[in-house]
Amino acid sequence: MSDDRYEKIVILNNEVEAILLESILQECNIPYLLKSYHDSAYDGLWQSQMGWGHVEAPSEYKKEILRLYKDITKKK
Repeated sequence: MSDDRYEKIVILNNEVEAILLESILQECNIPYLLKSYHDSAYDGLWQSQMGWGHVEAPSEYKKEILRLYKDITKKK
């Protein structure tokens, strides 16, 4: 891995996307952090305005993660 710093890769719309993408990233052995925007003090207000959360990963995985995300969010 050439860059150990993580960057924001994609904003997730809901928990289903988060669970599915997390499962795929684990299966592909792609390092990542899943950050939820939920804040109990505001009862999830930020999630309704900004999305469910986002995925962070090393920049070298960005294209692959975006491709995987696009695949799982395609309308059939």
